[in-house]
Amino acid sequence: MTPKIRTALLGFGLAGSVFHAPSMASLEQFRLDVIATSDPERQAAAKTAHPDAAVLTRQEWARTGSHENIDLVVVGTPPATHVPLATMAIEAGCAVVVDKPFALTSAEGDALIALAKERRQILTTYQNRRWDGEYLTLQKLLAEGALGEVRRFESRLERWQPAITKEWKAQATVADGGGLLFDLGTHLIDQALQLFGPVAGVYGELAARRPAELADDDVFVALEHASGVISHLWMNLSVAQKGPRLRVLGSEAAYVKQTADAQESQIQAGILPGDTAYGVDPEACWGTLGRDADTVPVPTVRGNFTRFYELLAAAVLEGGPVPVDPADSVATLRIIEQVRASREAARADA
Repeated sequence: MTPKIRTALLGFGLAGSVFHAPSMASLEQFRLDVIATSDPERQAAAKTAHPDAAVLTRQEWARTGSHENIDLVVVGTPPATHVPLATMAIEAGCAVVVDKPFALTSAEGDALIALAKERRQILTTYQNRRWDGEYLTLQKLLAEGALGEVRRFESRLERWQPAITKEWKAQATVADGGGLLFDLGTHLIDQALQLFGPVAGVYGELAARRPAELADDDVFVALEHASGVISHLWMNLSVAQKGPRLRVLGSEAAYVKQTADAQESQIQAGILPGDTAYGVDPEACWGTLGRDADTVPVPTVRGNFTRFYELLAAAVLEGGPVPVDPADSVATLRIIEQVRASREAARADA
């Protein structure tokens, strides 16, 4: 029999209920022993979805001895709690997954990595958008040389969300890890770095459009990669008409994908990892490759968030590499810090 990784999931909001728990539930290597959330509605949802797990409040989880008989702690709580909870788990001898943002600062991230190395514990970051269908498709096209020399990478995660629905987000400032640059920006910057390498120059624009927003909800970031590629990244929650999810321009062709990966909406609709339809992009949503009118549709590689946990199981049980090197997430945090520093400097000069 495959050994079970005894797991505690901290938080059962969108991250815990949609991204983490369904993937673990679909894999025989994991056993979800504990779910910690203090929200009564989320407690009820956790008990319904995962009846074999002990559902605790955050206070109950924090008591002495809570990490006993646990191999893995998944931190899916608000950003300001990530480093304290991960530190506690590492010191208790557990492997740790930290949802994005990995930390509030790159210095905190470096310190957490150093602690895990000192204690010889597995530490990784949940950068699940590396397994989006359109990202995997673009990786495939780049490996094939289908675009020629890539010159510009345009990537968007845009939504129409005029109201802030989560209490912690309504109260979160930048110092608390609030704002879209920490949220969706962490994904887009990570993807750009993975695809096109280190960055030599950074430019950013930050705005808060919604009246209740305390951080930022309209963000643009430009990255000048050492490879010569220019990345333009948009994150916005006040978009009445969305732009293309991806537009990648090369010397020979372009790849354009209008719609985003559907795994999140599929899970919310009950199409779970393991289902035949999970991660499959309808033909009507495929991107196109070519020049102007001379383009062809490109089947979207099947999205697979569960791959993160497959690789994590191999790391825990077999000593394989972690699915995401947390140093990659620190590199993303450094870019976020550069964007914020440049905006503060611009305001000071105005």
